[in-house]
Amino acid sequence: MPASTRRQTMLSGIQPTAIPHLGNYLGAIRNWATLQKDFNYFLFIADWHALTIPQPAEELRENVFKLVAYLLASGIDPQYCTIFIQSHIPEHLELSWILNCMTYMGELNRMTQFKDKSKKAEENLNAGLFSYPVLQAADILIYRAHFVPVGEDQRQHIELTRNLAERFNRRYKKKVLVVPEPYIKSDGGRVMDLQDPMAKMSKSGAFSNGIIFLNDSDDMILRKVKSAVTDSQQSIALANISPGIANLAEIYAILSNEPVQQVLESFDGKMYGQFKLQVAERIIDTIRPIRETAQRYLVDRKFLHEVLLEGSKKARKVARETLGDVFEATGLLMEKQLS
Repeated sequence: MPASTRRQTMLSGIQPTAIPHLGNYLGAIRNWATLQKDFNYFLFIADWHALTIPQPAEELRENVFKLVAYLLASGIDPQYCTIFIQSHIPEHLELSWILNCMTYMGELNRMTQFKDKSKKAEENLNAGLFSYPVLQAADILIYRAHFVPVGEDQRQHIELTRNLAERFNRRYKKKVLVVPEPYIKSDGGRVMDLQDPMAKMSKSGAFSNGIIFLNDSDDMILRKVKSAVTDSQQSIALANISPGIANLAEIYAILSNEPVQQVLESFDGKMYGQFKLQVAERIIDTIRPIRETAQRYLVDRKFLHEVLLEGSKKARKVARETLGDVFEATGLLMEKQLS
């Protein structure tokens, strides 16, 4: 990225459905903390998206504060990053409706994440699950983001966002919306479930022991790593690395800033117990300061309120400007034009 990227905008969003886990931290949050100083960075708490899965009202509200506390403790700095709550910026929904009127049913039917989620939510297959990629596009386009850090599983949604921005600009013969680029890291960051190393670590994972959350105690982390699924062997053999061992090696490598192959070579022939202990120690050393700092933030709710209010103020200013240009292009009348 060129040195002038601070003038360019990058945007990320995360749902407040639970405490972030190790996969969230290594695959996304840590990366956001690094990028925030190089871009005009917007980070929103996607509470509207969270409503596609029912959850108690008080739990959702509390999860928002917990998530913000853990993001700040993980290195997100309000001095460089505008952090705010999605539902505080109504322009997201206003742009979403306009984009809904330009999105084809076939495009949404092809979304692989909708297909996957619909299989898991047969009794709660709501319209939000079907149309949320359009709201996601509005989330991005309302801030005229140039880049969106995503994993490979989100590339399809970014392509839809790009298509909608280009379609809008062509239809109204004005370059109103910025066509964003996906920012995909090619090096590491993909953490698998400790109990099912063929599946990505996820808040909705089938095994709680397979997920390491950022608020897990040292003892809990040690227990989860010790119980991680490996294979019937007792020691590491380079010629036969199981998915479970490969996953632990990947985690160790990311936290140690070492190549995975180098990690495996250094542990070649050593017992699984010794290897797991050292992996657990690396994880504990990373998570403990985050957990302790987040707990201090959660005690100081006034500070969290100030961060979110200031972030909403900055975000709303940008969103209003974009929506004004969208109204102008589409022919919609803004209230101020009648006074």
